Amino acid sequence: MPARVDKIEIRDVTLAYGSFVVLRDIRARIRSGAVFVIMGGSGCGKSTLLQALIGLRAPTDGEVLYDGIPFWGSGPEARQERLRSFGVLFQNGALWSSMTLAENIGLVLGEFTDLTPPEIRDLSRFKLSLVGLRGFEDFYPSQVSGGMAKRAALARALALDPDILFLDEPSAGLDPITSRKLDELILQLRDSLGATFVVVTHELASIFAIADECLFLDGSTRTMRAQGSPRALLERADDPGVRAFLTRGASGMEPTDPAHAALGNLTKE
Repeated sequence: MPARVDKIEIRDVTLAYGSFVVLRDIRARIRSGAVFVIMGGSGCGKSTLLQALIGLRAPTDGEVLYDGIPFWGSGPEARQERLRSFGVLFQNGALWSSMTLAENIGLVLGEFTDLTPPEIRDLSRFKLSLVGLRGFEDFYPSQVSGGMAKRAALARALALDPDILFLDEPSAGLDPITSRKLDELILQLRDSLGATFVVVTHELASIFAIADECLFLDGSTRTMRAQGSPRALLERADDPGVRAFLTRGASGMEPTDPAHAALGNLTKE
């Protein structure tokens, strides 16, 4: 039987700012087509780990592998080629305010493809339709809601048909209903495109709604404390801090929320 090759492997990664170690000895394996959530409290290093995954910060030690191939151990050209298979949604969306939604997507297509302007326009419209924004091509970011702007930024992340999408706090600043709709969209895109999602979040409802597996980071120990599905961690995590994180505020959620249901089922068992 051939050896397992994961879509992403984080192998004993340590990250530091100068002499200050942010995270140490991080290990995780992410299978193709999964939604993998990096979670933990504020300041635990979630975004720093994401930077290492998308090529913005080299590890002090360890390696990140994609399809079994080392990323940081490869040459600049190989890394650049790998980066083209990534789609990234930054926390603030990072849309150009002076461009329409379609132009924001077209900017990426014009930079990295040989498509003609009419083809770019058509493909930009298609990408916006994937996230439910058909008809909003000529709107500017300031003319749409925060949730719509997040979806437009997600459409831009999809511009080059990436096989891996990285989302940094996608629900930040959104109301609960809009956040839930974004969670549903992530799952729809995962199922329809077969892409792998790596999501940084501390939103409990989103974690239970979308995550196949989670990595829990801890700011006090500066390392990982647990890895597994949210349900498994809620039920069986040895670390009380992990269980406390996953149960916080669950009693105040609506009965239909996945986190509320999971907690309720656990207390009955």
